[in-house]
Amino acid sequence: MLSFPSCKINIGLNVISKRADGYHDIETCFYPIPWTDVLEIIPSDDLQFSHSGTLIPGKAEENLCLRAYQSLKKDFDLSPVKIHLHKIVPIGAGLGGGSSDAACTLLVLNSVFSLQLNIDQLKRYASRLGSDCTFFIENRPMIGTGRGEVSEHARVNLKEKFIILVKPDVHISTAEAYAGIRPSQTSKHISDFVENLDLKSWKSSLENDFEDSVFKKYPLIGAVKEKLYQHGAVYASMSGSGSAVYGIFDTPVNLKDQFPSMIYWSGMLN
Repeated sequence: MLSFPSCKINIGLNVISKRADGYHDIETCFYPIPWTDVLEIIPSDDLQFSHSGTLIPGKAEENLCLRAYQSLKKDFDLSPVKIHLHKIVPIGAGLGGGSSDAACTLLVLNSVFSLQLNIDQLKRYASRLGSDCTFFIENRPMIGTGRGEVSEHARVNLKEKFIILVKPDVHISTAEAYAGIRPSQTSKHISDFVENLDLKSWKSSLENDFEDSVFKKYPLIGAVKEKLYQHGAVYASMSGSGSAVYGIFDTPVNLKDQFPSMIYWSGMLN
């Protein structure tokens, strides 16, 4: 079976507190973006994983797609499969590409093996694989809380808006990003802003807590955001802990020449 795991952006991101388990409580709005990897899962005599496209660091046996298979294998009698992942969405960008691949693997296996797992059950498996994996099970606008794994539907619609995603040649690990911030409680809930304010008001209302320290360390990322605004973005932000930056526009625009030597993607939002 062939599937196309998409990525996401974060619209606003508040880091609220550090938890006893070492994770952080956050609040954010996840929004799906139709920039996808390609995932193929077919029957096999033995369990196999291969990949192509963008280089995936780390050991193949530790890939999240295999971990998703193994998590289901513990509870169900799954026969072996061959998993091939063609990686397109950049890694270390704050776009959740790896989490999406894992969630999509769960969805495909649920279908192929007729496991009849419902959405809540799939989310429980997904939460063991990564903080934002649960979002990709439904892959619709969500307000994420907890460490990102607790989600509820968000009443936000960017359909027919145009988005540009730019990733400079900078990799920011999650640990590095969290090391640069001070968690703080806030009375401003992201859900209130994205659900009740016009898109044009987001610039003065919605912030990503990672931006301040990341932009100081990597000025190039902040410069990308500023350039998107200069060319007409209604709202622009770094996604997650970076390093990808996005701009939302009312109408299509081609700015690829403005970001040489950077990964660039654009398209209409669903």
